[in-house]
Amino acid sequence: MENAKLNLTNEWDKTFPKSDKVDQSKVTFHNRYGITLAADMYVPKNAEGKLAAIAVCGPFGAVKEQSSGLYAQTMAERGFVTIAFDPSFTGESGGEPRYMASPDINTEDFQAAVDFLSVQENVDPEKIGIIGICGWGGLALNAAAIDTRIKAAVASTMYDMSRVNANGYFDSENTEQARYEKRKSLNAQRTAEYRSGIYELGGGVVDPLPEDAPFFVKDYYDYYKTKRGYHARSLNSNGGWNKTGCMSFMNMPLLHYTNEIRGAVLIMHGEKAHSCYFGKDAFAAMMNGNPVPENKELLIIPNAVHTDLYDRTDIIPFNKLEKFFEDNLK
Repeated sequence: MENAKLNLTNEWDKTFPKSDKVDQSKVTFHNRYGITLAADMYVPKNAEGKLAAIAVCGPFGAVKEQSSGLYAQTMAERGFVTIAFDPSFTGESGGEPRYMASPDINTEDFQAAVDFLSVQENVDPEKIGIIGICGWGGLALNAAAIDTRIKAAVASTMYDMSRVNANGYFDSENTEQARYEKRKSLNAQRTAEYRSGIYELGGGVVDPLPEDAPFFVKDYYDYYKTKRGYHARSLNSNGGWNKTGCMSFMNMPLLHYTNEIRGAVLIMHGEKAHSCYFGKDAFAAMMNGNPVPENKELLIIPNAVHTDLYDRTDIIPFNKLEKFFEDNLK
């Protein structure tokens, strides 16, 4: 196993206020590839016995001090043991080179979180769920499709990372020629980086914001580049991913077996989110021939945009999430 010492921050450096209803601590665990992951654990104060547990990750390019930590702390206030973790190659977690992504390794990160929760003395291993936000919503569905220990999964304001990398936003690049040009460019980048020995970054939220930027770019800017959601370790707040970091998603049918998920699934999306088509289409595909359709739900939240489900506690349906997990982690 990777035994590299992680540099874990001890002070409260989250984008949300600390709750007096839970105990928070830093924990680490390893995935099946030997990468050590860093997480914040949240436990309800004065909790007794074995509790249901939830692992949270996302958005894609964010860190646990942002949206996932808010979800984890809020669900802990409602009686669950939770962890919000940084994925491999990102934030305070291990993995080299930095700022990479992988449909396999990042799905494994969720499974490793389930490994960790399953052996905690205060967790019932038969009552474990996950929450994935943005690109991690699709990865959460992929994890639920392979890991039968996951009894309930939530995909919030989800992206299908395979689809967006292969087809572009709104499927605007969904042609063989467009994919060929993208592959050609990415492989030229690989050659240049191997020659120089330096991985170049790209894809962070644009700054300064152009006046003619599309609404979804303005939406991301409003979260990642302002006091609302900026964090020094967040890829999206800063220089972005390794330019070839998401290349493998192009050939990966990430959601191929979601229609075989037997556990409970809630896909929730904002009505006005640019990404809403990902959630609607993922739900339709999941329901196509699913052996257990009765515990699956698509929730469209009126008037909400993509980043509203990152941190808007007046919009995120936490009462709904609490009931969903209570009902399905019995």
